[in-house]
Amino acid sequence: MKSNHVTLKDIARILELSPSTVSRALKDHPDINEETKKLVKTFAEKVNYRPNALALSLRQQKTNTIGLIIPEIVHHFFSSVISGIEDIAYGEGYNVMICQSNENYQREVIDTQALIDHRVDGILVSVSKTTRDFKHLQNAYDNGIPMVFFDRIVEEIKTDRVITDDFLGAQIATSHLIEKGCKNILHLAAPQHLVIGSRRKEGYLKALEEHGIETDEDLIVKCDTREYVFSLQQHLMKLIEEKHIDGIFAVNDSTAIATMQALQAEGIKIPEQIKVIGFGDGPNADIAYPPLSTVEQKGYETGREAMRLLLQRLENPGIEINFSTKVLTPTLKQRKST
Repeated sequence: MKSNHVTLKDIARILELSPSTVSRALKDHPDINEETKKLVKTFAEKVNYRPNALALSLRQQKTNTIGLIIPEIVHHFFSSVISGIEDIAYGEGYNVMICQSNENYQREVIDTQALIDHRVDGILVSVSKTTRDFKHLQNAYDNGIPMVFFDRIVEEIKTDRVITDDFLGAQIATSHLIEKGCKNILHLAAPQHLVIGSRRKEGYLKALEEHGIETDEDLIVKCDTREYVFSLQQHLMKLIEEKHIDGIFAVNDSTAIATMQALQAEGIKIPEQIKVIGFGDGPNADIAYPPLSTVEQKGYETGREAMRLLLQRLENPGIEINFSTKVLTPTLKQRKST
């Protein structure tokens, strides 16, 4: 179907003016008299003329568009990140093109290429759980596209980053359980190839060490989604019984809440028999039963800081700026699950 959009050339032909005159009139150029400016602007408004953004971007070598790749939009943390990014981006005249990898490596590769093809000025990325090969991101970076990683970062690509202090957050969560009297603490962990997974495990181990509790590798189980909890429910219940588990630190809130539901289905009382703590502090933490103790992860602030770092690159293209890592400090949110 042929587009009905009115072009600058259409206006020039109808008003019997040159395209350059129409263009300069729309830009209030001093060489164009007021009568012609008024004629062109009035007609352009009447026919709903809009400049061709693609043509403008090709001329200016800038699209004023930022690409964003996130694992999932429905996750509270990532939706908060989007809000933070957009508040800064739109205030500076940038649009945000959002891509969701859905925790799928191949989809992330396709999303990255789509953003390159759309000539975005920069890319903000949090990688998927299944991403182990980073060539697609390295390719974008090597092609001169400024890039900032947040939350799930790629250590192999040297660029700006915004992260939560996952080590400290896990240490805080585990220490809280110990201070509440827990001695046999189960850690439901994320995949260890992810930096957040390895750092949260390290923080858990450090807290045990600091309190003189011996590490038991059997008490570290890969389980970071609701689906994992229910598929491993029999194994987890057997482990809880055999190891006399009295505390559980889950790598995220959704896993923690699913674990509480599984425990309650088995007649186990929380926090009387087992105390549970998560990581994230999304809205579900406060409405879970009992309300979930957790470590606050600052999504909105993460998005704002990531966008600020990217803007610094975009606004100073010819200036050598050392790469920086912005680390946000997590805080304990104690509720009735502990």
